[in-house]
Amino acid sequence: MAILVTGGAGYIGSHTVVELLNQGKEIVVLDNLSNSSPISLERVKQITGKSVSFYQGDILDRDILRKIFAEHQIDSVIHFAGLKAVGESVQKPLHYYQNNVTGSIVLVEEMLKANVNTIVFSSSATVYGDPEIIPITESCAVGGTTNPYGTSKYMVERILEDTVKAYPQLSAVVLRYFNPVGAHSSGLIGEDPNGIPNNLLPYISQVAVGKLPQLSVFGSDYETHDGTGVRDYIHVVDLAIGHLKALEKHHNDAGFHVYNLGTGTGYSVLDMVKAFEQANNINVPYKLVDRRPGDIAVCYSNPEKALKELGWKTQYDLTQMMKDTWNWQKNNPNGYKGA
Repeated sequence: MAILVTGGAGYIGSHTVVELLNQGKEIVVLDNLSNSSPISLERVKQITGKSVSFYQGDILDRDILRKIFAEHQIDSVIHFAGLKAVGESVQKPLHYYQNNVTGSIVLVEEMLKANVNTIVFSSSATVYGDPEIIPITESCAVGGTTNPYGTSKYMVERILEDTVKAYPQLSAVVLRYFNPVGAHSSGLIGEDPNGIPNNLLPYISQVAVGKLPQLSVFGSDYETHDGTGVRDYIHVVDLAIGHLKALEKHHNDAGFHVYNLGTGTGYSVLDMVKAFEQANNINVPYKLVDRRPGDIAVCYSNPEKALKELGWKTQYDLTQMMKDTWNWQKNNPNGYKGA
């Protein structure tokens, strides 16, 4: 039996595929390569010595989904495929809803037709909006989202929750990520954003490698210890292992299951800059600029439920996150494009 990984050539997808292959799983990847590279899957093979079955295509395309379900014995789906830039989602809301929400509906419809009853969904802490309490638990209110990206994740969660009620055989696991960073220790795969990065750590590392002149720190007047936004940063390999634990626990375990995946510790933007400089002995010039629309001051998790129910907790500390990020960036200054 195989696992279908949508968006499996992307940043989190490729790291999860490595961990799944290392566990001896058979993997089928569907990716439209809009924000990823097929080279990542070649690198996955280098790391693991194993191949995946790769289909280039879109979750909106029923024909390719039917082809995959017909040609492989798929028994579960890990669903990463989605657009993920907060700022861009404010500019292009329809594009985000079409891709993230409609695409997920098409995927689940085709899963049900093919009698595939387990889905692990890549959600986000953005579903909590401006959180009512910190640290955030899974029982915090969701839906007060501050941008279309977060709203699209919230909508898919609600769709899965409602679908589970209508199709009681379905197991839907929702993983609410905090801020994934770092890279595989081999330096062969990592985060490779198109254009100027939206996420902090690729921005820092591209400044460090000389690709960008300086880091823009968005907002220095938040109510935090140094005025910059505080987030919960999690190593991408820890995050990948969270998917394996979720799949182990809830494979064909009917119902709707929700977990936060984070470290439980918040770091500010300037904390991250200092940690990167110290871990890698390199200087990162930055400037303070205005806040971005849709950003909040503080967001970090309470990850206890995942520890209790899945036996999962993070293993990588902040220094390791910084070292692995720099190892990827300095070995791949232009990402996969330079390969």
